Formats: sequence, structure tokens, C-alpha cells
Amino acid sequence: MSDIISQVSSSIDALTQEFEIITHNLANVSTAGYKRICNAFSRALEAQEESQQSYSPGTIELNSALDFSQGSITETDRPMDFALYGKGFFVIETSEGPLYSRNGTFGVNQNGQIVDSDGRIVAGQAGPITIPSGIELAKLNVSSDGSISNNGVVIGKFRLVDFKDDEGRLVPVGLNCYRMPEQDITPLPADNVIIKQGYQEASNVKIIDELVDMIMVTRLYEANMDFIRAQQQASNSIMSVAMA
Repeated sequence: MSDIISQVSSSIDALTQEFEIITHNLANVSTAGYKRICNAFSRALEAQEESQQSYSPGTIELNSALDFSQGSITETDRPMDFALYGKGFFVIETSEGPLYSRNGTFGVNQNGQIVDSDGRIVAGQAGPITIPSGIELAKLNVSSDGSISNNGVVIGKFRLVDFKDDEGRLVPVGLNCYRMPEQDITPLPADNVIIKQGYQEASNVKIIDELVDMIMVTRLYEANMDFIRAQQQASNSIMSVAMA
């Protein structure tokens, strides 16, 4: 019996984590370039599809994965908004090493360098991209390959990378950025991505799907809690008879 209770307790912990992930996804439904986190717990889903009478709580496997599917492209008309269409990432320079992001909501710092929304430098192919003083941002032209120019004069080019089949091994670090795992993987030049200036890539979170998952998780959580309460009541009844 203790083994069953232990399994159910483990399932409740997993479902609590899943609920937190779903709420995190929903909180970022409007975050540009956000990629949803998804989990697989097939045994629980299969059990839920059966009638409630045949439900048998058990261990739920919680396997997290990032969904890097393309988000929709929305027009903003802001010259420093950039959407990526296809597989690839912007490179963000930090003191702890490069980070990778799909969020192309950029600006310019006091030194004229292109930075992300947190003020970190966005990498160019030859280092930081500096916009010369006197050039209006509205007159910048960014081509589909990431080249930045003004009146036909090239200023710089975004460094864009792709991780191919290793994409799913990236580790979220907050602020819509990812880092490479400790096991080395190699970022390659992105050759299948298009930059669109004046656009943002929307989050790939689908509200309806997340709400359906939330309902499913809530029901499974309640079923596991009911099972534990029933076992506790049975144990109390046995103790009462034994002490009578």
C-alpha cells in the first residue's frame, strides 16, 4: 500500500509542476518570440480518457521539452522590431557567454549599439553593430539576410545561428533567452531563416490548447487526491475497528 501512496504522491508533484508550466505558458502568450514548454505524461492522459470508475492512479512521467515551432508574424511598423521566419536565433552577448533568442524587439544604447530589451548587445557577424550618429532609425533598411544599411551603405549584419537537430537541447535562462547545455553543441550559421523588419514573431502558445491541458491536469490532480483521501479513510476505519 505504501508503494501505491508513494506513486500517487509522485504523480501529484508532477501534476503540480505541469500546472505551473501551463500557467507560465499562458503568462507569456503575448511575449514576442516566446516558445512554449510542453510535457508528456501519456499514462495519465490515457487513464483520463477511460471512464472515471476505471481510473487507477499511478506514476506520471514528466518529460519537459521546448516547442520551437514557428509563431505567427505580426506587423508593428517599428524599425527596430525584427521577426525571424524559419529556424534560427539572434545571438545576445553577455558577460557569462552568448545567449540565443527569437525575440527581435531591439533598440539602440547610448553608444549607438543595437541592444535587446534588457540592454544587452545583439551580436553582429563582426561584433557589436553600431549605428553611426546622425542616422535616423526609421531610415535603416534591414534585408532578409540580416544586412543593415542606410542609403545603400552597409552598416553591419546580424549574426544568426541555428542548432539543427540539437535545438531541443537548449536550456531556458529567462527573459526569453536560451543557452547551450554543458555538453558542447555547435551553433552553425543559420541558412534557412528570413528576417522581417518592422515585424514581431508572436508567441507560439495556443490559449485553447493550454486551457484544455489545464482542465485535464486539474481533473487528474483531483482524482489522485480523492484516491489518497479514500486510502486515509480506509486506514482510519481499520484503526477504529482494531481499537474497539
